Amino acid sequence: MIFLAVALGLLVALVQYGRSALAPRVAPLALLRALAAAIIAALLLDAPVGRATLPQPDVALDASMSWLRAAPGCTAWSAALDSAARLGDGRWMRFGDSLRADVTRQPPIDRSSSLRPVTDRAAGMGRPVVVLTDGELDDAELLATLPRGSRVVAMPCAPGADVALSALDVPHSLLTGDSLAARVTLLAGGAGAPAGRLSLLLDDAPVAASDVPALAPFAELSVELQGVVTGAPRTAILRAIVTASGDREPRNDTLAIGVDVSRAAAAVFASTAPDFDAREAVAALRGVTSLPTRAYYRIARGAWRTDGTLASVAESEVAAALRDAPLAVIHGDTSLFGPPRSATRGALLLFAPPANDEGEWYASAAPPSPLAPALASLPFDSLPPLSVAPALPRGDWQGLIARRRGAAQSTRVALVGWDSPRRIAVIGADGFWRWRFRGGARAEAYDAFFGSLYDWLVEGRTDSRAAMPAGAAIRAGDAIRWRRGANSDSVVRLTITRRSATGRVYSVLLRFADTTSVAQSPALAPGLYDVKMEGGQTVLAVNAPRELLPRRAVMRSGAVGGSAVAGEAPSARDFGWLFVAAVLLLCAEWLLRRRAGLR
Repeated sequence: MIFLAVALGLLVALVQYGRSALAPRVAPLALLRALAAAIIAALLLDAPVGRATLPQPDVALDASMSWLRAAPGCTAWSAALDSAARLGDGRWMRFGDSLRADVTRQPPIDRSSSLRPVTDRAAGMGRPVVVLTDGELDDAELLATLPRGSRVVAMPCAPGADVALSALDVPHSLLTGDSLAARVTLLAGGAGAPAGRLSLLLDDAPVAASDVPALAPFAELSVELQGVVTGAPRTAILRAIVTASGDREPRNDTLAIGVDVSRAAAAVFASTAPDFDAREAVAALRGVTSLPTRAYYRIARGAWRTDGTLASVAESEVAAALRDAPLAVIHGDTSLFGPPRSATRGALLLFAPPANDEGEWYASAAPPSPLAPALASLPFDSLPPLSVAPALPRGDWQGLIARRRGAAQSTRVALVGWDSPRRIAVIGADGFWRWRFRGGARAEAYDAFFGSLYDWLVEGRTDSRAAMPAGAAIRAGDAIRWRRGANSDSVVRLTITRRSATGRVYSVLLRFADTTSVAQSPALAPGLYDVKMEGGQTVLAVNAPRELLPRRAVMRSGAVGGSAVAGEAPSARDFGWLFVAAVLLLCAEWLLRRRAGLR
């Protein structure tokens, strides 16, 4: 490229001076013009102006457990080890859970395949990287940030027949003698999945079972299982187990979650007009707060059904359950059972949607209230619209303000509350279900809104534990999320004991920020763990890592990366003095032209 810049400089001088460029009086001027034009062309082209000394590329081997899902007889892992030894000249690194130098021929054991440590090291060292992988990376988009000269060598195996359990959706708190509804998601491997049978067990007692059909490659199937909870109140393990003849990988056939079995309901939910809001509010009671909950739905005048089994129940029984519940939630016609304050004794939430469509209102602010610390961080600018009642009773505080889009002065109150003589809140809006249906930050906003509201209503008296596990089934390699419990301290100490022959004990400190109710603790190995904390205990079930779940190998062999490489030839723009030299040469040419009498 430097030769092209020189040629362009000579061409510019020739165009400017023509045949007279060789005359003794004009030659110095033409030379100055050629040099200035060549420097400007080199800067425009960013031409290299030195010798490159490119470093030897590093070799990074994906050591995640996904290699182990290959069909029998696949030699991809052995071939990857041989390639790493050859390309790295006997030196290479493994990555997955961490990045480390490891030249052994041990099998892959990492529970994740994160490329982040590789890209961070490459950015600091400026060395290209050869990535050896089976094609399944957690963050493949980071390959573009590797230095130039990097490449991927994908070595996938032919997949085998496999059926895995990828999700188990079930309440964390169950009522003994009550119905249980669980949704289990099955995932097929790259060669499909054979037909089998899905079972649900509470500890060792069967709860429900269902046959499952054969699945196409990488197909998903959601199965609803319903049964009855039995046994004494306790902390228990709920397991979903799939069995199928010819299944390649048995370690992903079980998914477990810790649950609390209670004898009495801590919350009763009654809806006179079941809709999406009612369904999601019940799910929040059971999932976000882990409250043992009984829900009733009115399907016609005087006709009520229990949630789950849809068994018929008398209206008088619903009224009695609301009256005795520590927390009562009435959705729809809040005066059906008489004056709500007289019909209930415990904390009360009245979920009263507007009678008519009031147009689109958008949550915009969380005024000072007991819920403000949790609601202040809601993404108000991206929440879906609500329908808000024109007026609510005047409470001790206002929890949520809604505003019309484009109308700065048009506001309505969507939530009010009273602190005494007992805690009562009124929601005068509907459409919250849209927040959860949109997923992502909006779903988290839904959980924060109803979770903080329910926590305030029950004052933490229904569960004396300082922290409880949050979220869905826990997998090895993933950080464990905890929700703040009755303890208001920002630091909670956990003693975690593994149920095994060694009985290893872990001491963990959870630190809750002032504005959040969720904290994380480090990942644990697969197994069952008993957890003790201030106020009680719970149980953790840590499942097989996500690396054992089937997924498509999306990576292909080829060149990647685009950032700078240490040792590359320096370019013209790296030398600031070239800009100054070009200007000085042009100035010198102009002065000499004037002295020679040229214009």
